[in-house]
Amino acid sequence: MRWETLAEEKAAPALFGTASVTRTFDTPEFRGITFHEVRARSLVNRVPGASRMPFEWTVNPYRGCSHACVYCFARKTHSYLDLDTGIGFDSQIVVKVNAPEVLRRELAAGSWSGEHIAMGTNVDCYQRAEGRYRLMPGILSALIERSNPFSILTKGTLILRDLELLRAAAARGDVGVSMSVGFTDPELWRTVEPGTPSPERRLDTVRTLTDHGIACGVLMAPVIPYLGDSPEQLRRTVAAIAAAGATSVTPLVLHLRPGAREWFLAWLDQHHPRLRRRYDALYANGAYAPTWYQRRITRQVHELATEYGIGPAGPGAARALPRPPAAPAPPDPAAGTQLALL
Repeated sequence: MRWETLAEEKAAPALFGTASVTRTFDTPEFRGITFHEVRARSLVNRVPGASRMPFEWTVNPYRGCSHACVYCFARKTHSYLDLDTGIGFDSQIVVKVNAPEVLRRELAAGSWSGEHIAMGTNVDCYQRAEGRYRLMPGILSALIERSNPFSILTKGTLILRDLELLRAAAARGDVGVSMSVGFTDPELWRTVEPGTPSPERRLDTVRTLTDHGIACGVLMAPVIPYLGDSPEQLRRTVAAIAAAGATSVTPLVLHLRPGAREWFLAWLDQHHPRLRRRYDALYANGAYAPTWYQRRITRQVHELATEYGIGPAGPGAARALPRPPAAPAPPDPAAGTQLALL
C-alpha cells in the first residue's frame, strides 16, 4: 500500500476539511484506482428546488465511481474538484471517511425534522470502494437509531452484506430499496458498465432481498436507444425483472448531460460508429431524447410489466426513483445532487 498527503487544495476548502490522504491499494480489485480520503464537514445535502428529482435530501459518502458506466451523468461533478470526468471519474474516488459520525450528528440536530433521505442518487454507495471502507453500516445504523426514512438505489450486490441492517430499518420505518438494471444483454453490459456486477447478479440480489422481506423495485435504466430498446430486448429485460420478484419496474431512457455526453459519444464512435448520426439526431435538442420516444418506451415497458404481473413504481417508491422527464430540458447545473445511473 502507498499513501501520501493529498496535494489537491483547490476544491477541498469548499467541501471538506483540510486534512485528507491519498491511498492506492495493490490488490486486483483496486488496481489502478486512487482513493482520496477526506473528512466531510456535512453529509446531508438538499436537492435544489429546480431539480426534477422526487426527493429533497440526499446522502452521498463517495464521489466518483468505479462502476465506470460510460453514460453516468454524475461525471460532470468531478470537474468541480478539478478532476478528470472520464477515466478520472472511474479511478479517482473521493471517500468521506467520517460519513457515519457526521450523519449521526446532523440527524441529532434540532433543526432536522426526520425527512426522507435518498442514497445512491449521485454515485453508487455500494460501489467497489464500500467493500474496503464499510461506510454504509454506520450510515444505516445512524438512520435506524432515529427511525429516519430512507431509500437506496444501487447496482451493487454488496448491499446484501447489510441485509440484517436493512431488515431492522424496515421494521422501524419507511425504507425503499431499488436495483438499477437497464438491460440484460451481456455484451452490452460488458462495454457500457464494465465495473458493475452483471445484470444477472443484480437480479439475483433483488430475489434475495425480496425473499428476506425487503421489497425491492427495479429502475430499468438506462434504456439505451438502438442498442437496448428493441421490443425483444425490452421483453427479455422485463421478464427477467419479474422473475426476480421485483415489486415494480420503472423505465428511464438514457439522457446525456454535459460531461457524460462527451464520454458516451466517444464510446459510441469506438464501438458503434454507425449509430453516431442517429444519436446526433435523437439528442439534437439537448440532454434528453424526444418526448415521443420516451413515451413509447414507457408505454412498452408498462404494458410488458402488466403482462408479467408487475407494475411501475408505486407511491412508496416514488421518492427513490426518478420520474421519466416529460419534455427535453436544458442542462441542470445542480446535477451533482441528482440521480446517477451508475
